[in-house]
Order: sequence, then structure tokens, then C-alpha cells
Amino acid sequence: MMVSSSLAEAYRSRLLTGTGKFKDLEETRLATEAAGAEIVTVAIRRSNIGQNPGEPNLLDVLPPSRFTILPNTAGCYNAEDAVRTCRLARELLDGRTLVKLEVLADPKTLFPDIIETIKATEVLVREGFDVMVYTNDDPIIAKKLEQMGCVAVMPLAAPIGSGLGIRNPYNILTIVENAKVPILVDAGVGTASDAAIAMELGCDGVLMNTAIAGAKYPVLMASAMRKAIEAGREAFLAGRIPRKRFASASSPIDGHFL
Repeated sequence: MMVSSSLAEAYRSRLLTGTGKFKDLEETRLATEAAGAEIVTVAIRRSNIGQNPGEPNLLDVLPPSRFTILPNTAGCYNAEDAVRTCRLARELLDGRTLVKLEVLADPKTLFPDIIETIKATEVLVREGFDVMVYTNDDPIIAKKLEQMGCVAVMPLAAPIGSGLGIRNPYNILTIVENAKVPILVDAGVGTASDAAIAMELGCDGVLMNTAIAGAKYPVLMASAMRKAIEAGREAFLAGRIPRKRFASASSPIDGHFL
């Protein structure tokens, strides 16, 4: 999978995973490997990737030589903090410019603040960052962010950590149909069937954290999610049959004498 035509790296996995909420770094490693993820998100404001010497370092179990580290701005509630966090991430990751931008509106819903997101996008794109942007499921906003130069648009399926699944599939479908950059569902996935539905809608990938880390058996759920992503993608490529109100015989009887 190409994350973006502007990036040189190709990825086989369409499942991106978060690195927070696991009980320890070993579980993080095992779940990431079970998911088959090649791109992992890291909340720079919450995780240590070298900014806190002497503390456990996430990069010790998920080394950049094996994984693409996607720093995100989780916990930022205004454009200035988000931009500052991205600049810090670039320093910590030896100049890497790929970032996941999320600017939240409030701690209760964790919905994106679209006005602040647009402000941050303008600055980051101008500074040469490759921005994968978290947004709501509004097709107009999604297209606007694409036109501003984001390399991928990541609409929510439902509120972060809610596990409610895709609440507005037709909005997601419209975003996918109108996009010229990758569309990845981000937030709201609860179980494997949710991930499969996202892929059946034509999304290029899914990013998840809570659905795996919060499961009773996170490593097993990571494995399930991997299979669901693959199955959903194959189903999308295969092309499902039309929905019909009534039954349709598998074997036609036209031309047969009864």
C-alpha cells in the first residue's frame, strides 16, 4: 500500500496500530507483530521515544529499522501545540516529516476541532511536513484537507475509544469516492467486523489502538484485526452482489421444461 504518492515507501499492511494503552512494552510489541502493522503511531506527549533519557524507550521494542514511526499530536487542543509537537517529533526522529495531526475540541468527546486542525495543517504543509490528518466524517472537510496538501485523510468512524463501529458508512463512502489521496478510518473501531466494513467501503486502511489494547486478549484481537483487514480488502476488490429485497435462485430455470 502506498501511504501517499508523495512518499517513496510502499507498505504491504493496511492496518496501522497505536502504541498506547497496553499493559507494558512487551505486550505492545507482541500485539504490533500479531497485527502485522508496519506503521505505528506514537503520542509524542505521552510516550518516550528518546526525549526522557533513563526511562523505558518505545523504540527499543519497535525500532525504526523495522517500523515506520508515525508521531501523532494526541492531547493537543490548539494548532500551536500541535505544530510544536510535530516539530519536536521531527527532531527526535532524525528529520522525518511524516506526522499524524489531530487537534481535539474537548476531552469528553475527543472530536476534532476542525478550525484548529485547518490552522495547523496550513503551517505544517508550508513547513514541509507530510500530514496524515484526523478529521470528522464530513466529506466537504475531508476534500478541503486533501486540497490543502495532506498526504492522507483519516475520518473517524465514531468517537475515539468508543468501539461503536462505523456510524455513518455513507459519509465514509462519499469521502472515499471523492478522494485522490489515501483514506484511512481512524477511531471508533470496536471489533474485527468493523474493520472489515471499513475496507469493504473502499478505505485504503484502518488505524486503531483501543480496539486492540482494550480487548480481553490484545494479541489475539490484533491477529483478528489483521485477518479482517485482509478479508475486507479482498471483498472490496471482488465486488459484492447487489442487495435485493427478495430471494434470487442460484440456478436459473428459464428454458427448462417442468
